[in-house]
Amino acid sequence: MSTDDATLRATLDDYVAVRRAIDAGEGTWQDLARFYTDDAVYIDPAWGRVDGIDAITEFFEESMRGLEDWHFPIEAVGVDGDEVLVKWAQVLPSGKRQTGISTIRYAGNGRFDHQEDVLNMAHVLADLEADGWRPGPGFVAPPANPNRDVSRRDRPSGP
Repeated sequence: MSTDDATLRATLDDYVAVRRAIDAGEGTWQDLARFYTDDAVYIDPAWGRVDGIDAITEFFEESMRGLEDWHFPIEAVGVDGDEVLVKWAQVLPSGKRQTGISTIRYAGNGRFDHQEDVLNMAHVLADLEADGWRPGPGFVAPPANPNRDVSRRDRPSGP
């Protein structure tokens, strides 16, 4: 897809602003749902593949519940055509950090239709164990056997 660079940049500026507000406690992760198409695919390293806006919205709520004392600041954003790379940190309550990368595909009209988050889960789990971290109230654990299909959905052909 060919996109208007100014539209993509405006969407990214808005997305980053919403992420910063969430990190500052001035919003919820569900606020991000407006950036995804109805048929978007979101792939998380712990939760696996999540298909469709309703499931993505539920994923944002469930996956972040009990992690209110964690932070996820964005450190850098890169763009190549419709492909966006977002480098972010996952900061545990102890201050320990891991680097995460999100690959996001812009679908136009201020929305994304595919995202995959990449994070070293072995590093995360080792830090959590070393810290003796315990989840907050309402924590929902990721599924035991998540869908690990990371294939990208093709865009429909046509104009």
